[in-house]
Amino acid sequence: MSKPKFKNPVVNWIDYRLPIFTFMNHELNEYPTPKNLNYFWNFGSLAGITLVIMIVTGIVLSMNYTAHIDYAFDSVERIMRDVNHGWLLRYIHMNGASFFFIVVYIHIFIGLYYGSYKAPREILWILGVLILLLMMATAFMGYVLPWGQMSFWGATVITNLFSAIPLVGESIVTWLWGGFSVDNPTLNRFFSLHFVLPFVIVGVVILHLVALHRFGSNNPIGIDVKGKQDTIPFHPYYTIKDLFGLSVFATIFAAAVFFFPNFMGHPDNYIPANPMVTPAHIVPEWYFLPFYAILRAIPDKLGGVLFMFGAIMVLFVLPWLDKSSVRSSQFRPLYKLFFWFLVIDCIALGYLGAMPAEGIYVVLSRLATAYYFFHFLIILPLLPKIESTRPLPVSISTPIITASSNASTVMAMREKK
Repeated sequence: MSKPKFKNPVVNWIDYRLPIFTFMNHELNEYPTPKNLNYFWNFGSLAGITLVIMIVTGIVLSMNYTAHIDYAFDSVERIMRDVNHGWLLRYIHMNGASFFFIVVYIHIFIGLYYGSYKAPREILWILGVLILLLMMATAFMGYVLPWGQMSFWGATVITNLFSAIPLVGESIVTWLWGGFSVDNPTLNRFFSLHFVLPFVIVGVVILHLVALHRFGSNNPIGIDVKGKQDTIPFHPYYTIKDLFGLSVFATIFAAAVFFFPNFMGHPDNYIPANPMVTPAHIVPEWYFLPFYAILRAIPDKLGGVLFMFGAIMVLFVLPWLDKSSVRSSQFRPLYKLFFWFLVIDCIALGYLGAMPAEGIYVVLSRLATAYYFFHFLIILPLLPKIESTRPLPVSISTPIITASSNASTVMAMREKK
């Protein structure tokens, strides 16, 4: 028998038969990590922590929620007023959804900036986009559950989009509704799926982590690790960094929960659902607004649906659209410029999605939609042919070693003088 790896004999006994502790020690303690990661790499762990918060609060809320159109709205009010700390659980869950999307969107744009979608991490990127898609489905179904005005009409508008699919569209909508309109069967189905999908997300997240640890994390300069001199153990260096990032995140999150809990919500959702009264302006939650703007920018219903889903589908094939051998935008000046154009474009789409579909807003939505697809389908494939990239360092450690050796040389020259 090999030498015990852990001080606790019970842990050693279990680990010898089921090496889960060895696995955890390698993945969370000894795991070699590039030494030059910055604080932007915190957002992956923040997304995981936020997912856990959402699942825990969601399970407790589901114990007090009634999935029936006559009682759903009142059950939410009961949670807020009568359940011990129910108001806190609901505000954490409600704002947690928004913060989850904030963290994931930043995580995605960091991946775009540093080229984390490039070989050999294509599967890692695809799994990440799949997580985003599952998050959107889960969030949409969760938004329906309070059964307020915006919940009901949002569900009616979005599910109606599937009717644009030729031949089978109407059948799909009827199946989703469980009848001929959004009603009690719809609410029951959405509640069931909203409860189940987070655990599907957990499964995909595990695959995402397996894919991440297959080739290791990307890094700000986008160069593969050449040896031990380029890495440091994950613990304690990055665990401390993650804990600091978590403390900052928790402070901002707590401020939102306790001081601005309804800032990212819609006041119409505090009115019980009424099929006979249509809100003046139906809008989804803010994290869907860019895609909603793309949907409304296309005058044809089927075309709008195709473009809306195409905005996400294009991310799945991104590793094959950008053929540049250089990952990080630090060495791609032209790519960096277009990256910031894309960021501005996405923010503009979010703003336009919240505006009425009339006048100048429609024109601007079409221009922003056109640039979004032009960026991915035209600019990215052409950039490698016209872009002059900057020279890459030999390794992650080379700039550090060179700088330290230069400093030593300068100090030696000063001592001689």
